[in-house]
Order: sequence, then structure tokens, then C-alpha cells
Amino acid sequence: MYAVIKTGGKQYKVSAGGKLKVESLPAEVGSAVEIKDVLLVADGESIKVGAPYVSGASVQATVLSHGRGDKVMVFKMRRRKHYRKTQGHRQNYTELRIDGISA
Repeated sequence: MYAVIKTGGKQYKVSAGGKLKVESLPAEVGSAVEIKDVLLVADGESIKVGAPYVSGASVQATVLSHGRGDKVMVFKMRRRKHYRKTQGHRQNYTELRIDGISA
């Protein structure tokens, strides 16, 4: 059984027992989180597709940790104009463990 959820403006395919890094969520470490934005639920041969969300479906998860991702370097340059700009960025994330999918 798996589901496709939407959080932080992105879509993720999740299944029970899996770990996932999503955009930062305002939740304490160890707390339970319920995600109600479920786009698709598949269980064997039966597939439920929402328009846009599956009604009554949710995904239960536990917050494992918060952190910051790897540094991404942004380099801008205009040739022959003597313009160069280097900037670094680290994105905050929340690591989740998927406990269950209810449809």
C-alpha cells in the first residue's frame, strides 16, 4: 500500500515504515503529524485518485528530526560585463517516519 501526498509545495510517494525529508514543519521532535493532502491511495489493484484530494484519506507520521540540507552554491555571471555573484543556500527540512496510511 502506498500513497502520494502533497506537503511544502511538493509531491511525495510514501509507504508505511518509510522515512522522508520534507520542507520544514512547525512540529516538535517525537510528535505525531497527520497529513490530509492525499492525492492518491493505492492498495494492490484498487487505486483511489482524488480531485484534487482523496476524501477521508490521511497519512500518519512521526517527526524524527529537524535539520538543514547540504549547501547549494548559486553563481551568477554576465560575460564581458565584469559581473560575478556567488551565494550559498541551505534549506531547512523535517525528517518524518511514515507510520500508517488510512483511506
